[in-house]
Amino acid sequence: MNNDHQHAGTFKVGGEIEINRLGYGGMQLTGQGVWGDAPDRENAKKVLRAAVDAGVNFIDTADSYGPHSNETLIADALSPYPKDLLIATKGGFERTGPNQWRVNGHPEHIRQAIDGSLKRLKKDVIDLWQLHRVDSRFPVEETLGPVVDAVKAGKIRYVGLSEVDVNQVKQAEKTIPIVSVQNLYNLGNRRWEDVLDYTLARGMAFIPWYPLASGPEKLKHKISGIAEKHQATTAQIALAWLLRRAPNILLIPGTSSLKHLEENLQGGNIRLSEADFKALS
Repeated sequence: MNNDHQHAGTFKVGGEIEINRLGYGGMQLTGQGVWGDAPDRENAKKVLRAAVDAGVNFIDTADSYGPHSNETLIADALSPYPKDLLIATKGGFERTGPNQWRVNGHPEHIRQAIDGSLKRLKKDVIDLWQLHRVDSRFPVEETLGPVVDAVKAGKIRYVGLSEVDVNQVKQAEKTIPIVSVQNLYNLGNRRWEDVLDYTLARGMAFIPWYPLASGPEKLKHKISGIAEKHQATTAQIALAWLLRRAPNILLIPGTSSLKHLEENLQGGNIRLSEADFKALS
């Protein structure tokens, strides 16, 4: 697998850790409904290793993927880790079954989540820990209390948030510096445009989840025309558009297929013209 995707450029998380903007998301390396271990564990390990061999140095996971099995899988496949590999994980969900997600921002749950992730990932420090959801039952400063403690204790280096609006980011920033926001965002769903603009202005990373979605039928027709011109797939064009949209966007497309992994990484090599970008925007 070649390194063409280096053209996607780099971004410094927290202004310090430089990573390639095209990363990898681990969520698909689980069973159905994000429940249980990857059905083909050996293949899953191969995919993770191939990603890193191809120059990916940013991997996104969460304690709720599996739950727990995704973090363990990443450690089994990649530990001892390459020096420049940043693994981001998340906490704040409880799982009761396939496709079941229950928000839990209780400080004690968060404290256990952090320690559990450290153990499963076989790491002394989590480079980027993200609050998976804000729990309306607790003030965010209360939920983030154990995170502040973990940063002070050297267990967490940087902190991010997931699926938040601008006010929630500002509220969290009163308690702890925030370096990243992970929200649903793609060609077809731009609901969080204002959050993206806010993170860009603040020098934070913006990590869209579900980045490969290409949007409504009307848009798909446009994309396929542009894809043809670039001899690319629509998914590659969707990734290229995101990379072009803002320099702080980090991409984490996930897949359990080596072929798709290579395709996704090639998406970083496509340079959309201003006209292409505007047509899709």
